[in-house]
Amino acid sequence: MKIRIGLALLLFAIITAQAQQTPQSFTPAKSAEDAGFSSERLQRLDAIMQSFITEGLAPNATVFVARNGKVVSYKAYGYSNVETKTPLKKDDLFRIASQSKAIATVALMTLFEQGKFLLDDPISQYIPEFKSPRVLESFDAATLKYETRPAKSEITIRHLLTHTAGIPYQHPLEKLPEFQVPYFNSTQPDVLADVVKKIAARPLTADPGEKFVYGLNTDVIGYLIELLSGKKLDVYLRESVTGPLGMNDTYFYLPAEKASRLVELYSKPSTDKPLQLNPNQDYRSFATTGAKTYFSAGAGLISSTEDYARFCQMLLNYGRFNNHQILGRKTIELMFRNQIGALEVWDRRDKFGLGLMVVTENTHYGDNASVGSLTWGGMYCSEYMIDPKENLILLVFTNVEPYAHSDDFIHKFRIGVYQALR
Repeated sequence: MKIRIGLALLLFAIITAQAQQTPQSFTPAKSAEDAGFSSERLQRLDAIMQSFITEGLAPNATVFVARNGKVVSYKAYGYSNVETKTPLKKDDLFRIASQSKAIATVALMTLFEQGKFLLDDPISQYIPEFKSPRVLESFDAATLKYETRPAKSEITIRHLLTHTAGIPYQHPLEKLPEFQVPYFNSTQPDVLADVVKKIAARPLTADPGEKFVYGLNTDVIGYLIELLSGKKLDVYLRESVTGPLGMNDTYFYLPAEKASRLVELYSKPSTDKPLQLNPNQDYRSFATTGAKTYFSAGAGLISSTEDYARFCQMLLNYGRFNNHQILGRKTIELMFRNQIGALEVWDRRDKFGLGLMVVTENTHYGDNASVGSLTWGGMYCSEYMIDPKENLILLVFTNVEPYAHSDDFIHKFRIGVYQALR
């Protein structure tokens, strides 16, 4: 009996020690070397990011790099507003577009843990408008006539989480008024329920489960969260994810006192054209003006680099940060696993878990990130990487769309971080 008690106490001590080693807040590294980086090599990362500003290729950038919860780089480069030469601050706010998807996914998975649904439930079980989906067979752009056929199967919640439902962003039939929906945000008095029902009315562009079709899937998830929780999406995200994590600068619509911290949005559609203000007024101002009634789970959030780093660290910690357990460890492991079988994410040679991409050994995108790292980004050019093998998170934000240098910006940042690891 004494041996059993002794073993139990030893096991408890080990588990307690492991829990204490999991960082619940960010702390500055005593030195780059203390966190396993070379301080000399980190200067290359500085040079890379500064070069984008100096050469006029980007208006600004914030970077956040932490290993074992120790921050080795948290810096701001360039200007929040190029015209006024307003220096960018580390806590300035950015449009994070599709980085909203991972946050909405985590919120949905909190309801999964409450037994509210199963991953392979048909979405029509909760949103009847998705019953008996149809697939687009042909479309005549001149006459706007089209033909459809019954889909081979119903759309499941797993299909939505993995972008294999056949629901795109740009749709061949979007010129028809009945199929027009907001993609990323709206300044009009749209509401999520109405938009999702319009998405349900559009024919799919592929049979569920047969193709990776990146699109409005997470916006449907946003409405599902509202139905299952009985709360508006913004309220449930705040109560279940952003609030407990201390993400106090993450919103769909900014309070008036924080509006001045939103960086300006630029565009650089080709390498031979200078940066200029983005001409899409809705993209520039949706977070501060308009009806403020549409909550796009797929693309509508505003955040700061440190706020989103808190979210990434929670995932790296397998569900826990800021002394709050957002999701269980096994649920996070489920999210991190390949959920699309033999399918691949575009030409990247990577896989998709639940709400985020999984880097494989065959990656054409992940550079020198470890196999099994998790990543995704936003269309305004922001991105995160979570590397469980290195216990590392790295984030880079700017706001340019379209951006001819986006690949260089993301890849060179990532390479600059990884080359500095010791």
